[in-house]
Amino acid sequence: MRITIAAVGRLKSGPETELSNRYIKRFDGSGRALGLGPITIQELPESRDTSDTVRKQDEAARLLHKVGEGAILIALDEHGSNLTSQAFADMVAGYRDDGTAQLAFLIGGADGHGTAVLEAARKTISLSAMTLPHGFARVVLLEQLYRAATILSGHPYHRA
Repeated sequence: MRITIAAVGRLKSGPETELSNRYIKRFDGSGRALGLGPITIQELPESRDTSDTVRKQDEAARLLHKVGEGAILIALDEHGSNLTSQAFADMVAGYRDDGTAQLAFLIGGADGHGTAVLEAARKTISLSAMTLPHGFARVVLLEQLYRAATILSGHPYHRA
């Protein structure tokens, strides 16, 4: 099952990019044997509109267009479900086991997701009750994807 992370905002070179690349490499290495991966990152520039409502609508439309049809969409949103790492791993495995070809995680812009994304998403999850910078959110998501692969493979990385 291919994994896509579509995010509003581009990471600049630096620690977030280094950590993102590290977890992508780890996930792609361990996920392959589990039928997971590779991970693809798709970045979109932030909307420049002055209205937050229009910005969210524009970003939502572009996120959905970038991912395309056929993917199962998971929106990252502060109002989403809180999952343990085990529950997250079980969710990923469940989609894989159901024959999902592509699972896409959508990270919105600074104003959050537009309604089009929230309505199209199969599930909405929260990484934290706190607001995270977009680069940190991406790193946390990538680490959790790697952790999910280690949980599913029985690797001792996850010590719950």
